[in-house]
Amino acid sequence: MTAAFDHSGGLRALERPGPLVMGILNTTPDSFSDGGRWGTLDRAVAHAEQMIADGAHIIDIGGESSRPGAEAISQDEEMRRVIPVIERLAGRCVMSIDTAKADVADAALRAGAHVVNDITASLEEVAGSHGAGWMAMHMQGEPRTMQANPTYDDVVAEIAASLTEYTARGSAAGVARMWLDPGIGFGKSTNHNLNLLRDLKKLANVGPELVVGVSRKRIIGQIHALSDHSDSGEPVGVDDRLEGSVLAAVWSWRLGAHIVRVHDVRASVAAARLLSLYTTARFS
Repeated sequence: MTAAFDHSGGLRALERPGPLVMGILNTTPDSFSDGGRWGTLDRAVAHAEQMIADGAHIIDIGGESSRPGAEAISQDEEMRRVIPVIERLAGRCVMSIDTAKADVADAALRAGAHVVNDITASLEEVAGSHGAGWMAMHMQGEPRTMQANPTYDDVVAEIAASLTEYTARGSAAGVARMWLDPGIGFGKSTNHNLNLLRDLKKLANVGPELVVGVSRKRIIGQIHALSDHSDSGEPVGVDDRLEGSVLAAVWSWRLGAHIVRVHDVRASVAAARLLSLYTTARFS
């Protein structure tokens, strides 16, 4: 694999200190939150343009759902969904490709993406060969079965050890820029997720900067239900998780995350700006 696209400009744009916002662009029919909404090329590009206008620092483009229980799709189908979008947006924004397939990552980086967002933490060689960025996420198991019975003796310590291993592999592969993702909701119970969010500072000390994705996830729906004093025991729906998602983003930034991956870009960008003002403003 030989680099055919200069990724350095996009990576330099992400060198600015956080908090940064990654806008989610799913071109899938079955994603848990917005499956099917951006399934045509024009709709996907229009949604990306809106997120850019709303202040997103990076657009994360994915063509295969990784929700619990999701079924795999073919490489050809995934490329059909994502490559035309990347080609249309190339040179207009910083992009990551959310994929678990080496050939899809390679094609996306050639088409104009700058970063591989890798839920399998296995594509460092692809990113390194292109001089691209790599986001390495922890996942116990794989999407179809990861939530069946996630088990850890010490979830924070075990994931910190995995992130340390990813750091070494990324460095050995020559990755140009690296981020680590603890994988909230990927092979973790509610308590595991809460422990990881509570102890993000420990994970931020591993080395590379953190990217955290918790937007609209089940844990947010569960917390909303508790705050609403719901007796049903069921999480609130994905369209009613805005406040919890923004709060989780701010929490993550404050505990060391550099980038937070979100569905609600405008609200998250506003929160990021407010957070920056709260932490830097001086009044006489």
